[in-house]
Amino acid sequence: MGLLSILKKLRANPEKELRILLLGLDNAGKTTILRFLANEDITQVTPTQGFNIKSIHTDGFKLNVWDIGGARKIRPYWRNYFENTDVLIYVIDSADLNRLEETGEELSELLTEDKLRGVPVLVYANKQDVAQSVTAAQIAESLGLPHIKDRDWQIQSCVATDGKGIKEGLEWACKNVKKK
Repeated sequence: MGLLSILKKLRANPEKELRILLLGLDNAGKTTILRFLANEDITQVTPTQGFNIKSIHTDGFKLNVWDIGGARKIRPYWRNYFENTDVLIYVIDSADLNRLEETGEELSELLTEDKLRGVPVLVYANKQDVAQSVTAAQIAESLGLPHIKDRDWQIQSCVATDGKGIKEGLEWACKNVKKK
């Protein structure tokens, strides 16, 4: 196969580029998920004080993932990253029962943002390997996810430290992208 035919094939099947916003409260597992997706070491993850950006290639997609810190003082700045978002991934610590209401309030607020209108939402119910964790179905009910009618949504059980459920969630996200 010559260079010209390779270039024609590449032009005929260009990779679709997606902008993914990865949000959630601090210590939910956002950066661990991002590092898992990028095939990076997840043994030494520190709290994100600002943001991390990684480009990941998967299934004909180039995913530009923006992982924004979830500490209370950083959350007001989330809105600076909403522009041109194709998929919102929201990560929840399923074992942190004391903050379930707080994370639900943050997610509800995100879903009212004009710049995120109609953007599909993937909720990762992370840390399912912890004994006191709440199931994804219970989280979906407590957050009122079944009442969301203005966008596609999915909740996915996962364990970021071993990757369980991460790829399945990402596959859903890539299949349900809607360009504004």
